[in-house]
Parts: sequence; C-alpha cells; structure tokens
Amino acid sequence: MGDLINLKKFRKRAAREQSEQEAAANRARFGRTRSERTLEESHADRARELLDQHQIDGEDAS
Repeated sequence: MGDLINLKKFRKRAAREQSEQEAAANRARFGRTRSERTLEESHADRARELLDQHQIDGEDAS
C-alpha cells in the first residue's frame, strides 16, 4: 500500500511553494535599485541607437 498523505498539509505546502515562486519572480522584476534600472535603460537606449544607425534608408533598400 502507498503512504497516507494529509491533504491539508499537502495543500499548504503547495501554496507555500507557489508563493515562494511568485516572490522570487517579483524580486527579480522589482528588486533592482534605481541606479541599476537607469544603467539598464541606458544600455538599451545605446543598443537601440546602434541598431538605428545601421538601418538602410532610401530607394535602394530591399
């Protein structure tokens, strides 16, 4: 026979694990300092500018 499982404990453990996963996602999403956010934004702006500089404009572009 299999082991008996207390469903209340199982549900609580599952809810706790899900809560921990959401907390980890929120830490990754919102847990940055202002300087880290501005640095990342400046890197993204620079990459966008470099990409725009390499864009071909005009009639010859295919």
